[in-house]
Amino acid sequence: MKITKMASLSVFFCTCFVIATGLGNAEKVFKVGDEFGWQEPGQNSSAVYTQWASRNRFHVGDSLSFEYKNDSVIEVDKWGYYHCDGSKPTVAFNNGHGVFKLDRPGPFYYISGTPDHCMRGQRLLIEVMGLHHHSPLTATPPAGQLAPSPQPSSGVFASVTLGSLSTLLMGTLIALLWSLP
Repeated sequence: MKITKMASLSVFFCTCFVIATGLGNAEKVFKVGDEFGWQEPGQNSSAVYTQWASRNRFHVGDSLSFEYKNDSVIEVDKWGYYHCDGSKPTVAFNNGHGVFKLDRPGPFYYISGTPDHCMRGQRLLIEVMGLHHHSPLTATPPAGQLAPSPQPSSGVFASVTLGSLSTLLMGTLIALLWSLP
């Protein structure tokens, strides 16, 4: 009886570990702007991409999918982002669909290839989280450009990593096996 319980518990916890590992490493494809897509925002919605980025969490291995018409998308450096300058692109697409693989942690900057569109808010700054990343990117705009103040937060931040989950499962397994008659 003792061997059967131990074998069952071992199989159960190994299955949980495999499922948790698979879910933790799932790569996602994010459609930029969701239903709005990649287009010039209206007068009262210039922050549409900033808001979209703040609602999502990006990890290494994820991808951004830009869908657009009569426009383009350009990956640029920080300076190009804040000055809407696409003259030195990292990567550029103008075929109606562009997919960018997020291959490292840190900031990524995207702008419309049409300078007026970028100036009106068609630009995107995202932060790709590394393995132990706990805070969103805080970028400082160049002098003369005011950024909106961050909203105060009263929430408590909790982080569950694959390592902490594995440790919890192993500890529970050991405790259960120890308590068997």
